[in-house]
Amino acid sequence: MSTQSEFRVIFFGDVFASPGRRALFDRIEYFKRVYEPDLIIANGENVAGGFGISKRIAQSMFRVGIDVITSGNHIWDRKESVEALEDPRVLRPANYPEGNEGTGVFKKVLEDGTSFAVINLQGRVFMEAIDCPFRKLDSILEELQSYRIKIVDFHAEATGEKKAMAFYAAGRVSALIGTHTHIQTSDETIINGTAYITDAGMVGIEESVIGMKKEKVIDRMLYGRGKKLEPEKTGEVIMCGVFIKIDRQTGKAFHIERIRVKESEVKDKELQSG
Repeated sequence: MSTQSEFRVIFFGDVFASPGRRALFDRIEYFKRVYEPDLIIANGENVAGGFGISKRIAQSMFRVGIDVITSGNHIWDRKESVEALEDPRVLRPANYPEGNEGTGVFKKVLEDGTSFAVINLQGRVFMEAIDCPFRKLDSILEELQSYRIKIVDFHAEATGEKKAMAFYAAGRVSALIGTHTHIQTSDETIINGTAYITDAGMVGIEESVIGMKKEKVIDRMLYGRGKKLEPEKTGEVIMCGVFIKIDRQTGKAFHIERIRVKESEVKDKELQSG
């Protein structure tokens, strides 16, 4: 049960295409009941057909209880994403050069005085050559000195870059959560009051290649041609993320646990609980 001294956060990994979106919408009440979160964050860069997001989908995510939507490099894959970014609750990585649409930081002060900020950053190893995420984090934290709780979605390819950022940010942010690879890692830990995991995983079809039809991906690997990939739409959805507890007064995390459950298992638990 949640207490006044702790701030509870659920972070869902990359929600992939319509199967991930539907599973999240259908089962989110279960996660609310079990974890009693004060804040729910979901990475939505792949939520619209596997590429980008739309204003309509973003609004539907907010209606079911998602508070903030983070993203990454695929936010630019769909022109409709630009309209979605007009809502300050939809983030794109803050270290894209100035002049891009949207923002990379969402901040809020709750009625009880609890202040929190969600920060979205993107790595550069094996990715686009954008501004330095390490230095960008420094400048953002300078502006957020009055905010106690700070949660970072670090959208990056290389595990080494994510771990380096974890040590760089340790003690200065409440949580640093890796996204982008869609494969959940088992290294959740607390580093000097900062909850960390290299990758939160995805909410999408488990029997796929990071959400895409496995046959299409295998063909591309076999023949070395850029064949068009398609989201997998049939099969069991795996729902991945993390649950974090943060001290409201200090902003330090003291608990992190992985969420990794099949949608059918959630459905069974809902039936058992009546």
